[in-house]
Amino acid sequence: MSIKLVVFDMAGTTVKDRNYVGIAFHEAMKSYGYEVAIGEINPIMGYEKPLAIRMMLKAHEVDKDKITDGLVHDIHTEFVTRMMAFYQTTTEIEPLPHVEETFAVLRENGIQIALNTGFSRNIADVIIDRLKWSNKIDYLVASDEVAQGRPHPDMILKMMKKLNIESPESVAKVGDTEVDINEGINAGCRYVIGITTGAFTREELLPYAPTHVVDDIAEVLNIVLNDGAHTSHKTAIDNNLNPVTDNE
Repeated sequence: MSIKLVVFDMAGTTVKDRNYVGIAFHEAMKSYGYEVAIGEINPIMGYEKPLAIRMMLKAHEVDKDKITDGLVHDIHTEFVTRMMAFYQTTTEIEPLPHVEETFAVLRENGIQIALNTGFSRNIADVIIDRLKWSNKIDYLVASDEVAQGRPHPDMILKMMKKLNIESPESVAKVGDTEVDINEGINAGCRYVIGITTGAFTREELLPYAPTHVVDDIAEVLNIVLNDGAHTSHKTAIDNNLNPVTDNE
């Protein structure tokens, strides 16, 4: 069965992130009296952010009665405010290498492109607007648009329904964190591809059993267009975006 949909994560997978997300999370927690090291934050950045905040509160707040929905909401609001301000004004927002070229090749081969994210929809929309990606992708789902965010499969299942994809065997998921990998596995995706351009190294991704780990997003083309092969990414992108494919 051919791949009909590739689902990409955003920050660290398709959007360059010099740890801006982790820094904003750190500052939001700090503003409420919680000093959380960046090293603790980065591994959980793929989760929907209210859940990530609750996870950090459980690790750092001795009095568990203080961990209320209201506190989580307030810290999340602070995080969103910081992220919105950053993405609305920064001159550094840009795609990671080969992302837009990869999108173009997938579309040329009749494969739909979707983005999902642990961000709330308002942040995701700002990123899409700044990058001018609205016409480069087919669908976007944010974590606050489903009942349960990653690692639950809700976002991918919502995309499949919207885009008329009947089987997860026709879907590939690409992301840079453990929670991306588990999301793809839980959704039953045919390919679950870890990428090393974000929060996790190859060695950190492998224990979560992705079907593939790549260092360059262009390598996704070799996997989804050539029945799972994992060869050098020096194919479609380096050959003028005109890959020889076998989608039967």
